[in-house]
Amino acid sequence: MGIRDIVFLGIVVNGIVMLGINLVPSSKPTVRTHYENSLYQSDVHLASVKTIDATFQEHWKSLNITPAEPASDLQLARRISLALMGTTPSLEEIRQLEALPEDQRLLWWLDHVLEDRRHADYFAERFARAYVGTEDGPFLLFRRRRFVTWLGDEFHENRPYDTIVRKVISENGIWTDKPATNFITATCQPEMGNKPDPVRLASRVTRAFLGIRLDCAQCHDHPFAHWKQTDFEGFSAFFGPTQLSFTGVNDNGGQYEIEDPFTLKKKTVQPHVPYAKELLPNHGTGREKLAAWVTHPKNPNFARVTVNRVWALLFGRPLMNPVDNLEPSSNPEDARYALPNKVLAVLAEDFVKHNYDLKHLIRVMVSSVAFQRSSSTDHEATDAELQSLAIFPMVRLRSEQVVGSMLQSASIATIDADSHILARLMKFGQTNDFLKQYGDTGDDEFDDHGGTIPQRLVMMNGNLIHERIKEGPFNASARISQMAKNDAHAIETAYLATLTRRPTSEELAHFTEFLADRTLPRGQRLEDLYWALLNSTEFSWNH
Repeated sequence: MGIRDIVFLGIVVNGIVMLGINLVPSSKPTVRTHYENSLYQSDVHLASVKTIDATFQEHWKSLNITPAEPASDLQLARRISLALMGTTPSLEEIRQLEALPEDQRLLWWLDHVLEDRRHADYFAERFARAYVGTEDGPFLLFRRRRFVTWLGDEFHENRPYDTIVRKVISENGIWTDKPATNFITATCQPEMGNKPDPVRLASRVTRAFLGIRLDCAQCHDHPFAHWKQTDFEGFSAFFGPTQLSFTGVNDNGGQYEIEDPFTLKKKTVQPHVPYAKELLPNHGTGREKLAAWVTHPKNPNFARVTVNRVWALLFGRPLMNPVDNLEPSSNPEDARYALPNKVLAVLAEDFVKHNYDLKHLIRVMVSSVAFQRSSSTDHEATDAELQSLAIFPMVRLRSEQVVGSMLQSASIATIDADSHILARLMKFGQTNDFLKQYGDTGDDEFDDHGGTIPQRLVMMNGNLIHERIKEGPFNASARISQMAKNDAHAIETAYLATLTRRPTSEELAHFTEFLADRTLPRGQRLEDLYWALLNSTEFSWNH
């Protein structure tokens, strides 16, 4: 064997070793991130949590409701991970969590997640659906992935949310160089000469950033609200001068003209806002004025709809449904809206007070008595208990959460931004393939929806699940089969990796008997156990 062959062989062996180091975690858990306990003990945080807790407790007391017991550490860890990263905790992370003292676990885990790039990317995708939808948009003029990546960067840096939204509405420049402008270019249509669509932009701004469906007044006065057709036309007019040129998005397109449907004559519409006109500044371009008005601290709708959306991501459903329509909450006589209105008001005021800090908002929500309730009781839950969130709501996982949890469950090591490039590329490809078969919830992802027969078949018989549970050097089921000291340990590890809990005594006895059957190889028996856990109802629900 020549020197070249020896060098080449050495490079290959070294590559395999390095790949193994990156894909297989150390057996000794180490805490990789830390939290500042003083943050959670500060008067600012405690006052915010106390106020929101008092709102719930007073409501429960008025209805003579006893809330459910507190959820366990592992239940809360799973709940937080699904809500903020779209995946269950890895076995590696569970070991890190349980290596800490009990009184530090929840706070460490929450900050661990908030610092993780997976959280920023996941939230960016969730918010982007409200901003620009899920479609790829016009070819060449729109870069959705560029927009989502930029939004993830902003979230990761914990940029004040009002700053982000102002940039989204008012940014100028080329969509590749100024990613925020993709909010504008996403509405360009060839039949309109690739000019941004003021109507679609007005609709998206009012729904995503104000929580009002002003576009329902596009063709006639709103039948159930006080919005007029002229309100929608005036709002659209802020985007009338917006155009594309060699320098990208700019506001040099002149005035906004529309065609009267009856006379077919053109008429010029002046920009105006539908309420709180005194908050509209008198300087800047039309979009700059609108951005300042939308995010003004005294514009209550901006903070309220943001709180409603973040709450929906944490709890699986919004306080006010639909998430982009807060108008029903204006009815003070409807008892259904009493608690949601109070909670929205308290959290929105706190959000503004703390300079639109999303991480502060999340910390307050997660620390609240409502978020930390169990999803089960010793009796059949009443409608009043469910509506008042005295019991944590059980919600079916979205498509991304299903595949994210399945891929993470099949790996002992954490799949994150620090994972080996091959692991991340594999996850990206497998996620896209799975979503094509399983289906996507689309733009309106908080609509109640049931599971379908095709989705169950994908989970039961799909290629991905069989690829990720079969014997292989990096699949969790195979590694558990090889390394577990006994069957009981293997069962416990499999439960932690898939369901983020330990088996009950009945479950342990059942599967111990199953694994004791030596008619099949041990690896095959662990595959079957994994398949059963991943296809359980518990796996596909947040609780």
